[in-house]
Amino acid sequence: MLSALMEHGALHRAELARICGVSRTTVSTIVADLITGGVVIEVVGDQVARAGIDASEVDGRARGFLRANPAAGAASGLDFTLERVWCHLTDLSGETLASDGVRVGRDTPWQERLAAGIELLDGLLEQTGRGRDNLVGVAIGVPGPLDLQTGVVGPSLPGQAWAGVNVAAEFGRRLDVPVLVENNTRLEAVAEFTWGAGRDVRDVLYLGLSTGIGSGLLVDGNLHHGGARGGGGEIGHLSADSNGALCPCGNRGCLVHYASLPAVLTALAPVLGEDAGLEELLAAAADGQPETVQVLRDAGELTGRVLANICNLLNPERIIVGGELARAGDLILDPIRATLRRTAMALTRDVDVVAAELDLGARAGASGAAALVLRQTDQLVAALLSAPDRQPNEAM
Repeated sequence: MLSALMEHGALHRAELARICGVSRTTVSTIVADLITGGVVIEVVGDQVARAGIDASEVDGRARGFLRANPAAGAASGLDFTLERVWCHLTDLSGETLASDGVRVGRDTPWQERLAAGIELLDGLLEQTGRGRDNLVGVAIGVPGPLDLQTGVVGPSLPGQAWAGVNVAAEFGRRLDVPVLVENNTRLEAVAEFTWGAGRDVRDVLYLGLSTGIGSGLLVDGNLHHGGARGGGGEIGHLSADSNGALCPCGNRGCLVHYASLPAVLTALAPVLGEDAGLEELLAAAADGQPETVQVLRDAGELTGRVLANICNLLNPERIIVGGELARAGDLILDPIRATLRRTAMALTRDVDVVAAELDLGARAGASGAAALVLRQTDQLVAALLSAPDRQPNEAM
């Protein structure tokens, strides 16, 4: 029921019963406990308008609408990329309370990254008049695969500071709140599904074209956490050319060597210069510079070929393309769409391919991390109802 209220906003008891597939009596019993615990509040009168409900909907109804109590707790997401740490703080209804980030050096060790993340979190809590005791949970995004059996981050990108670290244990030891850890590309997928380009669909594949190439999959609204050991979603290490160069992963011709940001910049170095970065690439693309347009087209076509196989296997309703290269827009999206239409099966080729809507990188990953905390409703309710200082119906 709490999950339904957080997903749909304020609901009348009858609507909550219908969505959850239970009787009105069951709703009343459970809601009474949630209200007593301060987890859910009832909105009536002018509170209805402030909750974003059309006041005309209340006419003739004896009781008010229910909503998650925004003041009952805060959820936080922290996301770590190679060069940035970002923290995002929301209330229980998913409204943003504060968000901020800092830069770190590529060679910064994990201990200093952890300290920077906790400093950001404490600063945002203080800024919003809250303390750690108001936190119901923190989710952490890190690059690379996460072993679901051991909780240890596996090696991926060169300079991956978190490799070999049990991130949940290290943060949990310092924060004394429930901690979740997930690959940050999958958290970007959660963010897009919750607040961005995937919020009106149920089956979404998110593709991050960045320093590496990763993905996140939501099936019927549920995040796929990476398979038996957590190593799934590494689209960048699917082969785009079986005769291509040997990859450190052991495969040949991996997509990451053709369609990642470093690969595209390397291919364009003779044209844009050895020191060219993303902004120079995007400027050349906007000017229609022929070599730049061709390299982006080639990257899009290879990506589309790999995605066609994935569509034949999973048949997602929408593919959301994020990461730095998505800023090239249709120059890379159109080749992906065209290749999908040409090479995927008839039943899967009409997949909707769109650009990500949210801010790129760590900011999106951090907001997705906060959303992931709010999706863990069993753990969330337990944390909320066990808080000794929770005040019933104390709303902001």
